Amino acid sequence: MDVSMTLWVLTILGLCALIGADFLIGRKPHDVSVKEAGIWTVVWIVLAVLFGLGLLFFGNSQASGEFFAGFITEKSLSVDNLFVFVLIMAKFSVPSHLQQRVLLIGVLIALVLRAIFIAAGAAIIASFSWVFYIFGAFLIYTAWKLIQEARSDEEEDDFEENRLLKSVEKKFGVADRYHGTKLFIRNNGKRVLTPLMVVMLAIGTTDVLFALDSIPAIFGLTQDPYIVFTANAFALMGLRQLYFLIGGLLKKLVHLSYGLSVILGFIGVKLVLHALHESGVHVPEISIPFSLAVICGVLVITTVTSLIASKKQERKEAEEAAATGSGEKDSVGA
Repeated sequence: MDVSMTLWVLTILGLCALIGADFLIGRKPHDVSVKEAGIWTVVWIVLAVLFGLGLLFFGNSQASGEFFAGFITEKSLSVDNLFVFVLIMAKFSVPSHLQQRVLLIGVLIALVLRAIFIAAGAAIIASFSWVFYIFGAFLIYTAWKLIQEARSDEEEDDFEENRLLKSVEKKFGVADRYHGTKLFIRNNGKRVLTPLMVVMLAIGTTDVLFALDSIPAIFGLTQDPYIVFTANAFALMGLRQLYFLIGGLLKKLVHLSYGLSVILGFIGVKLVLHALHESGVHVPEISIPFSLAVICGVLVITTVTSLIASKKQERKEAEEAAATGSGEKDSVGA
């Protein structure tokens, strides 16, 4: 898809306008209700759908298909980020009324960093076609690693700060408590960070680690930097509302890692086939409609099986609790 500089500028300005409107509407710190989160989640999804349809009418069907495949992939991979966001919020004891502001700024930082990743990835792909082999192998390895982690009994119950975050805290210092929405304060004449600023940086920089697999994944679906960027932007900007909407359901998505591993593995294979095709080897290539069908199918199956498994586990725990309670009553009676 041939994208002019004018279209790039208009797209970025449009996203900035949407982000600004979102910020102004939620500028006052408050506890986000399920209703508010649901409305904004629907708004961002509708905007993404309208953008995809715009690509269909003003561009072509391939660009539209690539956007929807990329958006759904990035959205599903972003849900995995929410598990870490929950850990970060707990680690820093973020007050509930400030969590909305933390996620908004944190996601903006993540979007800027991802844009840099996308620009670098596009430049590398344009110069070296063999990089698809590396991307494909990395995604297949990541898929295998996800399966291994899902099968292990170890659960990550804490968040460990990365080196960048530790160095920033060491250089500037951190206040001992939250000061509303302030990011910096004066402490004994020295300007120090507030915990709010630290959490925002934690959200933004931690997302970059997830981008290490999501960016190659979407480049496996499209090599158009414009589609890669916009798919990431729409997926990330709706992540904040999704956090409040399905925060309580995250623990029920017990098979999510398996679903994401299948998606990453599938795209990894697609990348390797594409690389072989570019090298002159006659191999079949996976089409975008088929990719979109596989991604959606895996997500639906994963969600259904997760909810069924969670329901069975809850029923089992309730029966064990009832049996334990009955046993205690019998012993007291005796």
